[in-house]
Amino acid sequence: MYLPKLQKIVIGALEDIKARDIEVINTTKLSALFDRIVIASADSTRQTKALARSVHDKVTEAGGEVLSIEGAETGEWILVDLGSIVVHIMQPAVRSYYNLEELWQAKPARRSARAEPVAQDVL
Repeated sequence: MYLPKLQKIVIGALEDIKARDIEVINTTKLSALFDRIVIASADSTRQTKALARSVHDKVTEAGGEVLSIEGAETGEWILVDLGSIVVHIMQPAVRSYYNLEELWQAKPARRSARAEPVAQDVL
């Protein structure tokens, strides 16, 4: 499925169930595994499960494929793998703790000309 269309379906499915703080991160230059990460917050385990189900249902109705859903047993953090998009639905405390936004948007530090040799950096 065309990436912008899939992203629109995912966002719509999350908004239908009142997800909060939806953020889309473009990972095309950071990972060869997927092109986007969508992160959303839910207020309860019931809502995280409903959001994951909504994403699953809307994507499959549109002809897309859901590769897997992880974390639905506990509902604190549910990952919906759509191939080119990975959706993370998290309760606020879990989202704050793991802070995926910072992790995926971090830029590598530049090495100065006077940096120590690489072999020492590994230690």
